[in-house]
This record gives sequence, structure tokens and C-alpha cells, in this order.
Amino acid sequence: MATMIEENGPSSHEQSEVSSSSQARQKLEGLLNKNMRIRMTDGRTLVGLFLCTDRDCNVILGSAQEFLKSTDTFSQGEPRVLGLAMIPGHHVVSIEVEADSLEDAQGFGANC
Repeated sequence: MATMIEENGPSSHEQSEVSSSSQARQKLEGLLNKNMRIRMTDGRTLVGLFLCTDRDCNVILGSAQEFLKSTDTFSQGEPRVLGLAMIPGHHVVSIEVEADSLEDAQGFGANC
């Protein structure tokens, strides 16, 4: 595959990648300090403030609480307070932004 080099700046393909990347970054920045619910592969659910993420999709939550998967559908059990928590990206099943924290945000859906 040949690589095209342009003297007058990036190609239109590179510009569209940068544009979509900056849009995704803006959307992600808009979710900072919002309450998130993260379901993990082992059945646990962590709820806390979204503080940051990285390229490997690792997520840092502040003021996190852990909820264990309950065998009884009627009892969720007491949460375990974790404080600051790092969730490895390969353990994340789903991420939801809690509706209460979205009232301040504009243009974001309830699920990520």
C-alpha cells in the first residue's frame, strides 16, 4: 500500500479522523464528574464519579461503591465503600451514566 504525502497539510482522511477524535474527546470531557454505573465481568457493579480513562479503556472512579451480584433478586445488599477505584478496561461489561447527573449535561444519552 502506497502512502501519499501532501505538502499542504494533512489529507482529508486525516482531518476527518481528527474531527471525530475531537468530538469524542469533547463528549468524554462532558461526562467528567458525572455519576457512572459500571458493570464488570465478574458480576460486580461499581458506582462512582467518573474521573478519567485511558487508551486501554481503564476507568478511574472517585467515591466508588461496590455492589455484589445478588442471587436473590429482591435484595441488593449493602454497598462496600471503595473510595478511589481503577477498573481495568477488559473487565468492563457496560457503562451507564446515572440520570441524576445528566440533568446538568446537554446532549448526552443515558447509556454510553
